[in-house]
Amino acid sequence: MSTNNNNPGVQSRFSLQGRVALVTGAGSGLGAHFAAVLAEAGAKVVCVARRLERVEAVAAAIREKGGQAMACVMDVTDRESIKLAYDTSEREFGTVDVLINNAGLSNPAPFEEMTPAQWNSLLDANLSGPFFVAQEMARRLIAAGQPGTIINIASILGHLARYCFLNYGTTKAALIHMTQYMALDLMPHSIRVNAIAPGFFPSEMTNPFYESEAGMKEIAGLPPKRLGRHEELDGPLLLLASEASSYMSGSVVTVDSGHSIRLS
Repeated sequence: MSTNNNNPGVQSRFSLQGRVALVTGAGSGLGAHFAAVLAEAGAKVVCVARRLERVEAVAAAIREKGGQAMACVMDVTDRESIKLAYDTSEREFGTVDVLINNAGLSNPAPFEEMTPAQWNSLLDANLSGPFFVAQEMARRLIAAGQPGTIINIASILGHLARYCFLNYGTTKAALIHMTQYMALDLMPHSIRVNAIAPGFFPSEMTNPFYESEAGMKEIAGLPPKRLGRHEELDGPLLLLASEASSYMSGSVVTVDSGHSIRLS
């Protein structure tokens, strides 16, 4: 088979060598997994969350395997905290050019019983947080004249309704729409913005429910009769983070084993 020397190989298009990736909510679950995957692909990874000890452990585990990682405190609901984390990461690793907007909350309740705190806390963490984290990154990339990529972690509940999840689903639906607007606004600066909408995956937030009788019944009703595995998000993550998706912006990649397309 002939090789065109003007085109990189398939594997190199998925490489993140020379990139600096910041992952919010990296202290556990999908965030910690995403950080490890990005590091294995060659990125220098900045692990951020509210609890420093959590992200320090994640960063240390990455370094033990030969990757490059550092830990910073970031509260995505606090704009000064966001700025300080970027300042710290820039001093050590340089300008962040890959962002995984993963941090978020879930606090379900029936609509008629939902409190202002339950509503406002999810708006802050799941919508305003990703907005301001991405805005800070974009401003720095534009000032440096660098391209970049942003991946917002949404949910199939941003497409479909579920009892008692009005606050969560509404913020994820807004995040999906925000992804499209951000993609248009940032296109002139060569900053691509896409989203991943996972189905049901294990996490620190959801594990107590999935271990309950009601949770096990729900799992049995999923098309594959199991939760997703974290590694089943690796392909979409690396696709969107790397130059393999250089012609993608404003896209939403759904990863749910057909859950959201079935009739019943």
